This record gives sequence, structure tokens and C-alpha cells, in this order.
Amino acid sequence: MCREAGAKEINILSWQPLKSWEDCGLVQPAAEEGAEIKLYEPKDENFRRVPIPEGKNCREAMILNGLYENDVLINMPITKNHAGNKFTGTMKNLMGLNSRASNRTFHKDNWTTDLSAIEYLDQSIVDLNKAIKPALNIVDATEFIITGGPMGPGELHRPRKIVAGVDRVAVDSYCSSSGGSRPRTFS
Repeated sequence: MCREAGAKEINILSWQPLKSWEDCGLVQPAAEEGAEIKLYEPKDENFRRVPIPEGKNCREAMILNGLYENDVLINMPITKNHAGNKFTGTMKNLMGLNSRASNRTFHKDNWTTDLSAIEYLDQSIVDLNKAIKPALNIVDATEFIITGGPMGPGELHRPRKIVAGVDRVAVDSYCSSSGGSRPRTFS
């Protein structure tokens, strides 16, 4: 569909190793669709410091340089349960464009059990979303884990849906409630 819309190239950006892409089965479909998986070493020089003036926890992010070499960002997460903040969707998925070192500052000690640490993680994700603005979000909600996430084992939910929208909060709210979670409000 990107090609039909006039895209000259389609890039998948990541600092995760190729093995991660092979393990999840996306290397072959990406190649078949003409998308290039562009992998970056998780080194500081591959990231750009981006200020977050209205950030409450995070005043800057370290965003993958490759993002700024593309015209449009389509955010494509898989919705699922998460050990700390209980939900992964469009907003949390953007941590994949933030450096690993910068993402570590989102997590306080006991981030999976201490409510203040969970709220800190959630607010940090909100702050990051002030620095990165996808044009479109397409969520794989065909089958996802609703307990024991993100890695499992856990109970699976199978709504067999693809959810798309431009408003990340609305998309995450819809996906979260379809998996039995209750959205929380942050600013």
C-alpha cells in the first residue's frame, strides 16, 4: 500500500540485531514486499539528541538517526501485556526508536511492582511521544498475550483485528480495552 501511495522506498528501522527480525519471521515478508530492514548498531553516534521541552520525566530523547532520513513514520506495534505498565501498544512501541541507554532511564528499581515506578515508566513513554509523531499507527491485534507479557508464557487473546489510526491514544485505548485492560490518564 505504501508503494501504491507513491513511496519510492520502504524502510524498517531498528537497533535490534538481525536475529530478532529472523526469530519473529519478518525478514522474508519484508523482502517480498520490497521493504529494507535497516539495522543500526546501538552506538551513540547512530542517535540524535532530541529535546522534549514539555517532558515531565524526560527532557531529551536519543532518537535513531534513520528516522530523519525518511519522510513518513508508520508505527507498527503488536499490542500485548507488559510486566510493568500492563500494556504495550503504539506509544510504548516508539521506545524502539529511542536508544537502549535512553530507554533504561525510563525504568526505576522495582518497575514491575512499585506503583510509583510504573507511573514513572508510563510518564516517560508519554514524554517520548512528544518527540516522535507517527503519521499512522497500524496495530497487530490478531493474537496477543494478555498475561505474563511481554515474553510469556501467558494467556492468549485472539480478536483477529488490525487496528489503524492517527491518534495513538485512541488506538491504544481501543486495543487496551479489547484485551481487558483499563487505560490510565497521563499528560
